[in-house]
Amino acid sequence: MHRFKIGQRVRLVRGPVPDGRFGGADTYEIVRLMPADQTGEVAYRVKSGAAELAVRESEIRQ
Repeated sequence: MHRFKIGQRVRLVRGPVPDGRFGGADTYEIVRLMPADQTGEVAYRVKSGAAELAVRESEIRQ
């Protein structure tokens, strides 16, 4: 079960993305709920600007 909803704003726990695609964005918007991976943890697609990133639920917070 997903803890966050589409359209919700979240922050990354793991810090900024190193390749600079997000320009040091502070918050990200949930744009898609993804199924659980092989460990059973659900994932999300988050967006900041035009770029998207896949993250596990443990990598984001409200």
